Amino acid sequence: MAIVRYNPWAEMSAMQRQIDRIFEDLQTPTFRTPAAELTETEDALHLKLELPGVSAKDVDIEVTQDAVKVIAERKEEHQEGTRSEFYYGKFQRVIPLKARIQNTNVTAEYKDGILNLTLPKAEEEKNKVVKVNLEQAA
Repeated sequence: MAIVRYNPWAEMSAMQRQIDRIFEDLQTPTFRTPAAELTETEDALHLKLELPGVSAKDVDIEVTQDAVKVIAERKEEHQEGTRSEFYYGKFQRVIPLKARIQNTNVTAEYKDGILNLTLPKAEEEKNKVVKVNLEQAA
């Protein structure tokens, strides 16, 4: 029978490697909502949305009078065995609007992963200037 010398440091080292692997697995990327920027002018709302790595054909936009819904998918491109920190998959974002818009006249431009929507305001929402007369009390 052979005598084997017990080395507690070897077991501690193996356990540390296992814990490190667990934490590496937990650091996989999670879903991230794309950043949006909404600005308002006198005639329209302008919505800018970041969609890096998403093809224009994989973007679906639905516009109502008071909200914009963007559904997109980033398709997986990496090969098996590659470690990737990119998020792949579908996402959806609904952005409420500050003013009612003419959803039939929306224009869109998609370039370099940035979606730009021009959302013209409905006639009743445009800033109309009205003169108000004050009557003086007698």
